[in-house]
Amino acid sequence: MSPALLAGILEQSRVNNPPRGITGLLCHTSEVFAQVLEGGRAEVSELLGRLMRDTRHRNVTLLVYEEIKERSFAGWSMGQVNVDAVNPGLLLRYSNRPKFDPEAGSGESAMSLLLELIATGAIGCQAKR
Repeated sequence: MSPALLAGILEQSRVNNPPRGITGLLCHTSEVFAQVLEGGRAEVSELLGRLMRDTRHRNVTLLVYEEIKERSFAGWSMGQVNVDAVNPGLLLRYSNRPKFDPEAGSGESAMSLLLELIATGAIGCQAKR
């Protein structure tokens, strides 16, 4: 995906998500994308349906769909982190390869990686609303 197309998707998300009460994070490499969406069940389900129909998204796989007690990404209408810039040693904590592949493990391990990226500051200010 080109940087311009990615920027357009992020901009659109950051405009459209707040009125719907949706927060989240887009985590990507040059080849793989993983996205966390948080919000009301109806709003998240509607957005997920739109994403699955959007031709910019291919091979969409749902890793986890569950109720949560509190949001993990409440500060972001749509945060972003380029995993190509992350230390491969961090990826090895959650996968058997130093490559970002959210489908290689459980949805829980993918979520744990994203939470650690926040804790270590890998997401930083670029992701704030």
